[in-house]
Amino acid sequence: MEKITSGDADIYYDVAGSGSPVVLLHPFPVHHEFWLPISRYLSSRYRLIMPDLRGHGESGLGDGPATMEKHAADIARVMSAAGVERAPLVGVSIGGYAIFEFWRRFRDRVSALLLCNTKAGADNGEARKGRLQAAQDVLEHGTETFFESMLPKLLAETTLRSRPDIVEGALRMMRRMSAEDVAGVQRGMAERPDSVLLLKTISVPTMIITGDEDRTTGVPEAEVLKQNIYGSQLRIVGKAGHYSPWEQPEEVGKLLRQFLDATLRT
Repeated sequence: MEKITSGDADIYYDVAGSGSPVVLLHPFPVHHEFWLPISRYLSSRYRLIMPDLRGHGESGLGDGPATMEKHAADIARVMSAAGVERAPLVGVSIGGYAIFEFWRRFRDRVSALLLCNTKAGADNGEARKGRLQAAQDVLEHGTETFFESMLPKLLAETTLRSRPDIVEGALRMMRRMSAEDVAGVQRGMAERPDSVLLLKTISVPTMIITGDEDRTTGVPEAEVLKQNIYGSQLRIVGKAGHYSPWEQPEEVGKLLRQFLDATLRT
């Protein structure tokens, strides 16, 4: 993996394939390997830039919470280091939160958006309290119980019941995060601003993807994105939860490839 220094943290990223660049941003609490099952559908035509977001995988947390402002600055520096001035951005969950902040600050560097299993709204009071409590709990009791408790929120019931390989792969990626990393990232998400009004300013081609069994954001949040982003497309993936690209890489990979081919050809 390549390494850059961004502010107070070392940020690592992987590159696969060749062609026009595409930036892929994974969900919490995994890392860039989340995208490897998808990469075979894209890497023959696209150069995939896959960072470990701050506090995930190999990337450092830095001091204090991993705020969306820090994530956006990290992504901009990774793109510059990889020689990418402007590209489509693909983000799942926290990857989408980071994209909204990136759009606020660096929209001239965005040529298209693919927003997967994410939402634009900030945490309400209860959700914010839950994140801050989870941050404190992992520091006191470790990460394993937290990761196991996340699985029903992140993976479809179909996946949990019939795909132990997918479940174990997700846990393996999660276990790369320390308690300090989990706490810092949770606190950063708790601070994120509301982005619903921002959606109406998005002026690049946009596709929205969600899973039919996503209990964390799902179709209702995807509909909010579609209603507020002019000209956007919405696709619902069957037998998929909050990690739809990981759970259904063939279907999501083909959707991404079709969208990118059509968008970058115009």
